[in-house]
Amino acid sequence: MSPRLDDLPLRDDLRGMTPYGAPQAPLPVALNVNENTHPVPQDVADDIMDSIALALRDVNRYPDREFTALREGFAEYLGHGVTREQIWAANGSNEVLQHVLQAFAGPGRTAFGFGPTYSMYPLLTRATGAEWVAGTRGADYVVDAADAAAQVADAATDVVFLCSPNNPTGTPLGLDVIEAVYEASRGVVVVDEAYFEFAPRDERSALTLLPGRERLVVSRTMSKAFAFAGARVGYLAADPAFVDALRLVRLPYHLSALTQAAASAALRHAPTMLRMVDDIVAQRDRISATVEALGYVPHTTWTNFVLFGGVTDPAVTWQRLYDRGVLIRDVGIPHHLRVTAGTEDETTAFLDALASLESDA
Repeated sequence: MSPRLDDLPLRDDLRGMTPYGAPQAPLPVALNVNENTHPVPQDVADDIMDSIALALRDVNRYPDREFTALREGFAEYLGHGVTREQIWAANGSNEVLQHVLQAFAGPGRTAFGFGPTYSMYPLLTRATGAEWVAGTRGADYVVDAADAAAQVADAATDVVFLCSPNNPTGTPLGLDVIEAVYEASRGVVVVDEAYFEFAPRDERSALTLLPGRERLVVSRTMSKAFAFAGARVGYLAADPAFVDALRLVRLPYHLSALTQAAASAALRHAPTMLRMVDDIVAQRDRISATVEALGYVPHTTWTNFVLFGGVTDPAVTWQRLYDRGVLIRDVGIPHHLRVTAGTEDETTAFLDALASLESDA
């Protein structure tokens, strides 16, 4: 008989945990994991391929351990006076956040977030041996500055995660909340701006709060607006001393030469890569308006997805959409489902399928 997981000498604090995962199925319309469903433009793809080909010539050597050119590219893209010394990057924003937890959390320490929020925060926290503490949100998943500060002060954790805008709800987060939480916290405050490019253009990033706040971190990803989910590239901006701390826990040469080349090439084409954002936002708003017309309750969202309530039985609705070739996400919030804004055709397919459920009822 093959051994079971419970038969292995696994860490006690990992027993009973389940790995992160979302359903994967070869359906015509997959709108369940907040990917950018628009392909990389051909001219950009060609430049990326050329850059990878050049990097392959020296692939027998270890890559630049400090990924210098890539950090310069991220600093230029972010602006706000951010310098190369303030940048860190890794294989997806999840590894970036893991580095933060490895350096500032771990056994005997705690991390905090306002639930519901990104499900990887507690998983990463517990995997590093720390304890997860869940705070609460107000009506419509909004976080109020005074309440947030009070919860953070009471929890007195070593790391605080602020998802801005929030996943899985799409909820915006005001800079006043970030400032209040920072003042109330004694530890690291991570502002996860994975979806920031989908927020209104006139909104200020938490990057504007970095000066003078050595415990503040702003995390970003290339997976969403940059349509680079398969390349696995995430990054953060923080005080140079904070970046130094992350060097203590990273694996040697953790970013491959091919990853560095591909990401640097994509950044050179940032305006082209980001042109699709307006189209995605238009489809997102179209989803919100249409699901509301169908009798559901869409929540305010500054992301590339829509969480909508008023679903009598999410599991049944999810399955009926699946049977029609459309894959969306049941995130575990009662009477809610979440759908990613796709291309115009994909969005139409989802909305038509959802409408057909009503006509078949």
